[in-house]
Amino acid sequence: MAKPKKFDKLRFFEDCGYQPHAGQLEVHRATEPRRVVACGVRWGKTYCAAMEGLAAAMQPAERSVGWVVGPTYDLADRVFREIQVRALEKLPHRIVKMKESERLLVIRNMAGGTSEIKAKSAESPVSLLGEGLDWLIIDEASRLKASTWESHLSQRLLDKKGWALLISTPKGKGYFHDLFRRGQGSDPTWRSWNLPSRTNPMLDRELIEAERQRLPEQVFQQEYEAKFIEGSGAVFRNVRECATGAFREPEDGRRYFAGLDLAKIQDYTVLTILDDKLNVVFVDRFHRIDWTIQTQRIKVALDRYWHAEVFVDSTGCGDPMLETLRRDGVRAQAYPFSQQSKSALIDNLVLMFEQRKIVIPSPQVWPVGIDELENFEYSVTESGSIRAAAAGSGHDDTVMSLALAAWHRRPRQESTIALTPAILFVNEAWES
Repeated sequence: MAKPKKFDKLRFFEDCGYQPHAGQLEVHRATEPRRVVACGVRWGKTYCAAMEGLAAAMQPAERSVGWVVGPTYDLADRVFREIQVRALEKLPHRIVKMKESERLLVIRNMAGGTSEIKAKSAESPVSLLGEGLDWLIIDEASRLKASTWESHLSQRLLDKKGWALLISTPKGKGYFHDLFRRGQGSDPTWRSWNLPSRTNPMLDRELIEAERQRLPEQVFQQEYEAKFIEGSGAVFRNVRECATGAFREPEDGRRYFAGLDLAKIQDYTVLTILDDKLNVVFVDRFHRIDWTIQTQRIKVALDRYWHAEVFVDSTGCGDPMLETLRRDGVRAQAYPFSQQSKSALIDNLVLMFEQRKIVIPSPQVWPVGIDELENFEYSVTESGSIRAAAAGSGHDDTVMSLALAAWHRRPRQESTIALTPAILFVNEAWES
């Protein structure tokens, strides 16, 4: 194979009709093998990463392999689909293979060799094992676990001396923040950028400022200013401070209250039981069990804790489960989920943590519960609305079960509660 001419990436972008703005251009021109882009929403990171990946695939080589990884397939698909669209639009004659079911694109590069591009999800780290990579793009990198980068992804780049581009809106100060700091001069093989949404010249500055007025300040600072703010998106504060308890056997003279969140396909059924002093004393979490066995298992636990009354998520499959529990003598109440009713549950639980009225088992005893509570966060959706949910591909079954149990101990009368991720204003008396 004759030695090809040096590939001119910027000329390639020009031929593709891509005109990167100044921030994107700086990322494209960088040569460090590890690059971290912490940017605000709508900055243009998806397009920037997609064009970087497509250019990498066009680099002369006998064979190359690149991955686009996200916390879920939906998030990985954003960059991967953009690569597909540009390849179909600008390079249809170079497409060798495209398999939607495998999220695979193979193109003929500038040397006549083949370049393979795959979209991968980090939901199952085992799926990230495999051959060495020439390049790697990670979208919403701040939502990945540190172990996913350290133990499953960075190692894929070693044998081929491949490069990695990690793009994300900041989410607190986890491992992504550590990698960002590494790129600020302490390691010459790393480079990082902090790029607010306003640095995209295609965005209207007045509209961004309007968002500042609409959003809680810390949410705006994180999502639009791309600032690393500890706990800025966290819904529940004081989780670790409240995690001083342990599971307990039922005690004479105690009253018990429970919440039951039922499994939806890949989720878990979770039963949480509180005592009358707001101690979490029992949690059962399971999935892929026949409904009849689930019902028996739930009834046995509730009966053991002095026939604890239980609020049941009665949405969808919850309605027949509710009726079955009632027929079996369980004191079960329906709590149909809607956007408004779920918000009320979460607000009530937030207040309990804010005032440190609830006691949950320690992280050593209940690691799943602590993880779900700490990963339940505020975020800004693509449409601009605020949502509270599990981060990335995480579960929220334990959180919702706990919130249902805590609903038994809600304020006696209507509360006036104004919530932001950082500020909580309350005017209410609690049940004794």
